[in-house]
Amino acid sequence: MSRIGNRVLTVPENVTVTNENGCITVKGPKGELSLNLDSNINVLVEGNEVKVTRNSEIKKVKQMHGTTNALIANMIKGVKDGYEKGLEIIGVGYRFNVKGKTLEINAGYSHKIELEIPNNLTVESVSATEITVKGIDKEAVGKFAAEIREVRKPEPYKGKGIRYKGEYVRRKEGKKASK
Repeated sequence: MSRIGNRVLTVPENVTVTNENGCITVKGPKGELSLNLDSNINVLVEGNEVKVTRNSEIKKVKQMHGTTNALIANMIKGVKDGYEKGLEIIGVGYRFNVKGKTLEINAGYSHKIELEIPNNLTVESVSATEITVKGIDKEAVGKFAAEIREVRKPEPYKGKGIRYKGEYVRRKEGKKASK
C-alpha cells in the first residue's frame, strides 16, 4: 500500500489545479506546469484538495501511484514558492560569470566552459565563486545544477571543484613522507 500515493494534497488559495483528459495543469503566481498521467492513475480535484487513486494492482501502477502524488506536490510548491539550488566553486582562479543566458565557468581548464541557461531557469550570481539556480520546475533546477557540478566535481585531496551549497566533501590524507 502506497502511503505517499494516498496522501491528500491541499492546494493553496492562489494556486489552481485542473485535470483535463489525463493532463494535470497547475497554475500559480510564479507560472504554470503540466503533467501527463498514466492511464491507470486517476486524479480527483475537489475544492482545495487533490486525491490520487489507481485502477490496477500491477507493480508498475503501484509505483506510479506514489510518484504521481509526489510530482503533483512538487508542482504545487514550485508554482507557489519556486525552487533554488546553490552552488559554490573552490580553487585558485576558479570563478563563475553569468552573461545573459550563458554561464561561463573558469574551473582550472585551459579554456572557459560555457553552459547555455535553459529558458525556464534563472541563474543569479551571489559572488564570483557562488551562484544560485532558480526555477519553478524541481527536476529542471536539479538537472541544471548537476550539469554545472559535472564540469569539475570536488576532488577528495584538496577539496577543489564545484559543489552544492552545504555539501560535505570527505577528504583523504594523501601520501605520507617515508621515514
